[in-house]
Amino acid sequence: MLSWLSERLWADWLWFPEGFGWADMKEPNVVLPQLQDLWAFIPIAICFLVIRPIFERWIAVPLASLLGVRDKKRVSPPLNPLLEAHFCSISKHPTQSSLEKLSKQTDYSVRQVQRWFKQRRNQDRPSKIKKFQEASWRFTFYLFAFFAGLATLIDKPWFYNMKRMWDNFPKMPLLESQYWYYMIELGFYVSLLVSVASDVKRKDFKEQIVHHIATIVLIGFSWLVNYIRGGTLIMLAHDAADYLMESAKMFNYAGWKRTCNFIFVVFAVVFIITRLVIFPFCIIHATLVYPLTIYKPFFGFYFFNGLLLLLLALHVFWAALIVRMVIKFLPGNDIVEDERSDKEETESEEEDGSAERTRTLKNGHKNGHINNGHTPLNNNRQKKY
Repeated sequence: MLSWLSERLWADWLWFPEGFGWADMKEPNVVLPQLQDLWAFIPIAICFLVIRPIFERWIAVPLASLLGVRDKKRVSPPLNPLLEAHFCSISKHPTQSSLEKLSKQTDYSVRQVQRWFKQRRNQDRPSKIKKFQEASWRFTFYLFAFFAGLATLIDKPWFYNMKRMWDNFPKMPLLESQYWYYMIELGFYVSLLVSVASDVKRKDFKEQIVHHIATIVLIGFSWLVNYIRGGTLIMLAHDAADYLMESAKMFNYAGWKRTCNFIFVVFAVVFIITRLVIFPFCIIHATLVYPLTIYKPFFGFYFFNGLLLLLLALHVFWAALIVRMVIKFLPGNDIVEDERSDKEETESEEEDGSAERTRTLKNGHKNGHINNGHTPLNNNRQKKY
């Protein structure tokens, strides 16, 4: 049964164009990518997971101090088992009715209960130092990966004419530089997927998970069927903008407004050019449109390009966030805020919320007298000052 499934799963017609198959991946005297070679990504991923906390502790923290990254002093909420139980088990953002109920149970005023929850939420939010550590780690890798990938591809003919990635397919020899580029990138993305649970949670958490999984599958699949040339071009196009974004975050956390804004504008331009122009119109064109002129379509062709289109959809999603950030900071020349991050709640926000509720309650109280002590059915309008 297993052998029958294996034969069907690895059938030549699924993964290769007509006339080619797995036998072509075993040419004598030619180094070609093999399944057993992929094991190298495991120790590389482990090395990244071991090196990262060392880097963040002994390099990122001193660098943060040098750049002036400072965390606001957070006030810890007083110990209260009842409120803590509600926070952990029911809701971190209690409704007005819940606030009033908790107020009666704890002998706190409604405002004190609200303040307790805000302080408790702030306590769980990652610090600027934590965010800076993560950004500096990714910046270091993406910077290294981009220039290493550029050195790998700069003298290759398919870097300038992407149609040539199909020359002599699938018997294209594997270069040593391509091997290490692949293994290091694969090991890094596996390490990101493993550590995502402990990293700073952002609003695009699910999209990040999808991106990491799609990237890992794409790298692994392109290795197995020797789409190495196309794979290296895709990785380079992605690394080109990532280190700029991480450096903009680093200066954002340090409060270097002008430097952050300048780098972010450069990042936005590079992102749009590489992810929304070069990636779809050059790379995907060379993997989706051009091959149809030389081969009949097959399952592997659809699978590979389906993953690329998934990545393109994520690029469009992130491009929309980037444009929103650019629109926000350009008119007022304010510092760029990461749209994906949660902001810390301040006391001024609490005061504004309390004042608004007080006005609402007063209005409702007045309306209650007019209606003989009964709350009107439609009392949604608030008095304007």
